[in-house]
Amino acid sequence: MFKVIGKNVEYEVYSLDDAMFLAKKMNEFVSIKGPDFEAVGKFGVDTVKDGKCPDGVAYDWNKASRIGRVQKERV
Repeated sequence: MFKVIGKNVEYEVYSLDDAMFLAKKMNEFVSIKGPDFEAVGKFGVDTVKDGKCPDGVAYDWNKASRIGRVQKERV
């Protein structure tokens, strides 16, 4: 069983696939709680084209910019 928790609502579904589908349809920041883990975020970014998400919001996440100062200096 998985819980999908939004700002004002909470649902229970049977599979992770159902939880992710529901989270995408809710179109808001959610928490998905399963038996062994918890995932949070706004689900639904399937593609990025020309630096934009499908809804027109700029996609600027960059793994390299997430590395801490000390680790960058080591490389």
